[in-house]
Amino acid sequence: MSLLLSLLTLPALGPIRGTGWLAKRIAEVAWAEMKDEGWARGELQELQMRLDLREITEGEYAEKEAALLEQIRAAREAEALPSQR
Repeated sequence: MSLLLSLLTLPALGPIRGTGWLAKRIAEVAWAEMKDEGWARGELQELQMRLDLREITEGEYAEKEAALLEQIRAAREAEALPSQR
């Protein structure tokens, strides 16, 4: 009966199911990215290079570095939390 019901309601509920699947997938990707600190480390390296090349001031460097370090801290905290699945 469940298969028959699924087939009969497929056209009507298809967009709803698709939207639900998409929302779940976006949440999974966002959670994975939040727990990944690798991108922030790359940004820190690029920031250091820009400072060395005098493309940014030390004040700009300090401001952006603080924000990136906060992102790394948040990523580590998120990694320590149980999975959101």
